[in-house]
Amino acid sequence: MTQEAHVTQGPLTTEAGAPVADNQNSETAGVGGPVLVQDQLLLEKLAHFNRERIPERVVHARGAGAYGTFTLTRDVSQWTRAAFLSEVGKQTETFLRFSTVAGSLGSADAVRDPRGWALKFYTEEGNYDLVGNNTPVFFIKDAIKFPDFIHTQKRDPYTGSQEADNVWDFWGLSPESTHQVTWLFGDRGIPASYRHMDGFGSHTYQWNNEAGEVFWVKYHFKTDQGIKNLTTEEAVNVSGLDPDSHQRDLREAIERGDFPSWTVQVQIMPAAEAATYRFNPFDLTKVWPHADYPPVEIGRLELNRNPENVFAEVEQSIFSPAHFVPGIGPSPDKMLQGRLFAYGDAHRYRVGINADHLPVNRPHATEARTHSRDGFLYDGRHGAAKNYEPNSFGGPFQTDRPLWGSTSVTGVTGNTEAPVHSEDNDFVQAGNLYRLMSEDEKERLVGNLAGFISKVSRDDIAERAISNFRQADADFGKRLEVAVQALRG
Repeated sequence: MTQEAHVTQGPLTTEAGAPVADNQNSETAGVGGPVLVQDQLLLEKLAHFNRERIPERVVHARGAGAYGTFTLTRDVSQWTRAAFLSEVGKQTETFLRFSTVAGSLGSADAVRDPRGWALKFYTEEGNYDLVGNNTPVFFIKDAIKFPDFIHTQKRDPYTGSQEADNVWDFWGLSPESTHQVTWLFGDRGIPASYRHMDGFGSHTYQWNNEAGEVFWVKYHFKTDQGIKNLTTEEAVNVSGLDPDSHQRDLREAIERGDFPSWTVQVQIMPAAEAATYRFNPFDLTKVWPHADYPPVEIGRLELNRNPENVFAEVEQSIFSPAHFVPGIGPSPDKMLQGRLFAYGDAHRYRVGINADHLPVNRPHATEARTHSRDGFLYDGRHGAAKNYEPNSFGGPFQTDRPLWGSTSVTGVTGNTEAPVHSEDNDFVQAGNLYRLMSEDEKERLVGNLAGFISKVSRDDIAERAISNFRQADADFGKRLEVAVQALRG
């Protein structure tokens, strides 16, 4: 059954509430004469129309979302004091926004691109946002490179199109991207739908318990619908026939009561083990092998309600990895540290300083008690309350208990890479991923990569790109070299 539109009875009105006499014809000076400035309905409609769009997201512009519930199925209090994770069977309302990364708002869904996974938990202690992707790793490990990376994925300033030269020049010069590129051009690079893919927190996060013990965690959301993907050829066909394929699939599944769900797992590392682990556990380009830290099932996520208005609830939804609750916090992951600032700053620019006042972004079970006032679209929620602290008028007060545990740091400041671990290598895990693939999967991976690399205009860019995959696995590199040479003639 489809969502029913809200029906408002009574006469059409202006935005100020006055009834409209004629919404079909502009007011003119005589029959067929020039339009009059006094036709304020005309001016109001045109002025509003000119301002109906807000800046689209620089990344993750193309997306779809739905509401749901997270149900805790395992007691995790030994690792975290987060209230929404405190009792088996406890349910928390959620909102999940899926997206592609590089495309604009009007791009197609079925493209080869990572999928954003932005999940908001409306907990009793405030909103907790978990912002990740449908891959457990990413292209880079330091946020200082993020603008450069995204510039390579977006339109070239001269041609106005995405250029293979830019993409492969950057990837070839950034060997840490090899693992994620192997993911992206493998079979999972184009999910058949949002329902048929896994989600990941991707970054490493901190959990801390009532005793003050600290643990590092990674989140996994395993689809209960099963993994389904599209080949390059299938995706081209789907994109041409239905650019909104993923958005439509999600909406229609929920409308017919076929609620998609995911089994939620975490990997847990005691904090003391991070310093001596064989590679940097805060490196976003690497996974933690399951043999080292087996995933622990903790819950189930179900999506069961569609937004009533896509613009109000999906486009104006805001997510920030800086939105933590007691018992959960950040890690030294350099990409995460950059995103703690960048996401909030993007939404303050894009939606406005009071974006948190919108229903989709407001906490559900608690009131936001701040001293922030005024600004664009401020709703006066604080009334006459004082806007400073400390005060003697019963204003909100600090708890003196940090949300997360402290992290030990030493050394001097500087533009440094992460500390060296025994297996800090950009190619090991990409090679491991390649060797896990079946022969058919390897053939598709090589074909997908070769088809894109063959489009670059310079041999040195192509060779550098191939060299990274050769270092991951000799067979991988050799097969790719042969395939690219065949396509480039």
